[in-house]
Amino acid sequence: MVSDTHPRAVVLLSGGLDSCTTLAIAKSEGYQLYALSFNYGQRHAVELAAAERIARQAGVVQHIVVPIDLRLFGGSALTSDIAVPKGRPLDEMGQGIPVTYVPARNTIFLSFALAWAEVLGANDIFIGVNALDYSGYPDCRPEYIAAYQQMANLATRAGVEGHALRIHTPLIHLTKAEIIRRGLELGVDYALTVTCYDPSPAGAACGECDSCLLRLKGFAENGISDPAAYREGVLG
Repeated sequence: MVSDTHPRAVVLLSGGLDSCTTLAIAKSEGYQLYALSFNYGQRHAVELAAAERIARQAGVVQHIVVPIDLRLFGGSALTSDIAVPKGRPLDEMGQGIPVTYVPARNTIFLSFALAWAEVLGANDIFIGVNALDYSGYPDCRPEYIAAYQQMANLATRAGVEGHALRIHTPLIHLTKAEIIRRGLELGVDYALTVTCYDPSPAGAACGECDSCLLRLKGFAENGISDPAAYREGVLG
């Protein structure tokens, strides 16, 4: 258990590869970990079981799963009946905004994290956004994070009273291969993670959505096999 002399941090934990690595980085930097996940009506809700496993293994102080049903709005392949794109060429990813984008998702998530951070007396929030090997989401860009941090310090009692909030994005300029390499250095067990946008009910990855393809590329570039479970026959 990290002592109370260490600063507290709220870490957004989806259960995927990036957020798991981000949690490990925050832990390596000596923070007391408070993990925050969301049951927002996502079709890949099996990631929440992964988040619980990861939080438990990391020894977080507290893990909260917030229920917010974004299916009420829809507008995304992750929260409605829109089909998840499969088999997109890697060079197309990052060009345009795909239907797997959930409108304002990171703004919503960061707002909850900000509220909890204020209650905890924490000045630090960690989020595993990435602007290199990603699907082109506007709320994963450095300029978005900088603008949100500025807003947060204007909108909170802590910020007004001089306790500046910092939003940490340790993965934002890393490739997927570099993220995996960093995680392995920190002892991350990627078999615990769920990244797929369209997994089977048992949690087996499809191997064809953007998230799977980027993940598989990252492991291949490290010369190792992905320990995640995939649907039978998908990887040949």
